[in-house]
Amino acid sequence: MKRWYKYIKPYLPYFIIGPLCMIVEVIGEVLMPRLLAIVINNGADGVGVGIGTGLLMILCAFLMMAGGVGGAYFGAKASVNFATDLRCDAYKSIQKFSFSNIDKFSTGSLVTRLTNDVTQLQNFVNMILRMALRSPGIIIGALIMAISINPPLSVVLVVTVPLMVFSIIGLIVSALPRFSKMQVKIDNLNSTVQENVTNVRVVKSFVREEREIEKFATANADLKSASMRATKLMIMLAPIMNLFMYATIIIVVWSGHADVLRGVMDIGDLSAFIAYVNQILHSLMMVSFLFTSASRAMASARRISEVLDEKIDISDFEAKNPEKQIESGKIEFRNVKFKYYKNSDEQVLDDISFTIEPGKTVGIIGSTGCGKTTLVSMIPRLYDVDEGSVLVDGVDVKNYSLKNLREGIGMVLQKNLLFSGTISENLKWGDKDATDEDIIVASKHAAADKFITSFKDGYDTLLEKGGNNVSGGQKQRLCIARAILKKPKILILDDSTSAVDTATERQIKTALYEELHGCTKIIIAQRISSVRDADMIIVMDDGRITGIGTHEQLLNNNKEYDEIYYSQNEKEQREVI
Repeated sequence: MKRWYKYIKPYLPYFIIGPLCMIVEVIGEVLMPRLLAIVINNGADGVGVGIGTGLLMILCAFLMMAGGVGGAYFGAKASVNFATDLRCDAYKSIQKFSFSNIDKFSTGSLVTRLTNDVTQLQNFVNMILRMALRSPGIIIGALIMAISINPPLSVVLVVTVPLMVFSIIGLIVSALPRFSKMQVKIDNLNSTVQENVTNVRVVKSFVREEREIEKFATANADLKSASMRATKLMIMLAPIMNLFMYATIIIVVWSGHADVLRGVMDIGDLSAFIAYVNQILHSLMMVSFLFTSASRAMASARRISEVLDEKIDISDFEAKNPEKQIESGKIEFRNVKFKYYKNSDEQVLDDISFTIEPGKTVGIIGSTGCGKTTLVSMIPRLYDVDEGSVLVDGVDVKNYSLKNLREGIGMVLQKNLLFSGTISENLKWGDKDATDEDIIVASKHAAADKFITSFKDGYDTLLEKGGNNVSGGQKQRLCIARAILKKPKILILDDSTSAVDTATERQIKTALYEELHGCTKIIIAQRISSVRDADMIIVMDDGRITGIGTHEQLLNNNKEYDEIYYSQNEKEQREVI
């Protein structure tokens, strides 16, 4: 409860005023049958009493309306603000996740938790504010009024009410795990939809629409099955409640009409008694729906708590030099070991050690899956080492604040990602204060200015989500321009020129050497031509470094590099060298 109170406290007046308004409605609703009984009992003989009572009933009706509207308004204000703040905190938590944290949740699951699960809690908060005092208040008030009218006849409620309560509890207990499973199926469906929409071009190019339709149909059918299993129990709730309600009314009418015939009870009192029985039983039904909502809300609350409670494994709370910034760009790996799954025996990086001097250009080459991307991910702490240490400017990266560390590093990831918005807005991710001239210069260095200006709207061209309306090579050049605009001390290019031709690649490399001559550059590549001019080349194989040296040195003394060289049909160039 302490966790949720954090989101209640700022809006405590709404949480208090809303239920109080509902109490006003409850008072009016409890009084109304009694006032009606007075009118019926007096009949034509009490015109004055009837008029006075009628006016009082009108006043009650207006009070009930004011209370109902006020309760609904303040309940909505409280629940919407509660959900808004909760969703913001969950989103902020996700933004702090490291890659390891993100790997524990699917993208679809995180989307569901931020949307569907938060909405379930919002609906529950709204319902509880409107029903938590209203339904119990009506039950208590109506029960008191019914007993005051005819205590012996009220005994029937002693039997039916406990039976209804036990039925409600049994259904709720059975429904809770089913609703939890239903939320998991919603995760699966969202993941399926997101994956298909994101990769729609791949789906179409491989003519796999039918397979994706079948995959969606399976996820959709699973959700339908889980939903039906959960709702089947809830479907039974209303008929069971109605059975108890109408059975109780029949018993009351049967017993009460005899009292009326004997003159023990007035017809108006019997009418009021039946109205109070209806109020009690209907309020019990509302309580049952409240518990139904609670069962779904509990499942959603657990899932949101998992996001909020996820232990962030990479943070800068213990940084010894949080104010320090990267100055020269010297990089050193000391006996670094890393594996994705801590219980696994497989090392992704095994005993990695090397030093890169400031301003140098280093190439990293090796077979697919040998750990190149994971290696450079250690520098900005996208992952943390299991053993050993990574130092930048002689300081362990764990002792920098994450902001200062990452501000000094520019990365062009293997998967080039752009955001919806204009080209200019995307490039300003590198420097939000960059001028138009800065943007143009960076784009020219990345060989992007020519194709950007060929667009009708130039730098104001709108990009679709993910940059799907530009080619792969254009995406890469935009991402490189974005990184150059940052003016980093360390620039990491992870296979970021694989989709451009060799002439364009040469132009980009020349610009990087000339414009970022004081920047330490790390280039991951599959092509030897991309790294052969580097000051140092690191060769990797199966998570280990098998060689470090220049292009010529590695050709003479490194087997893996030699094999890569031959496999790329450069044998003749080697013979010349």
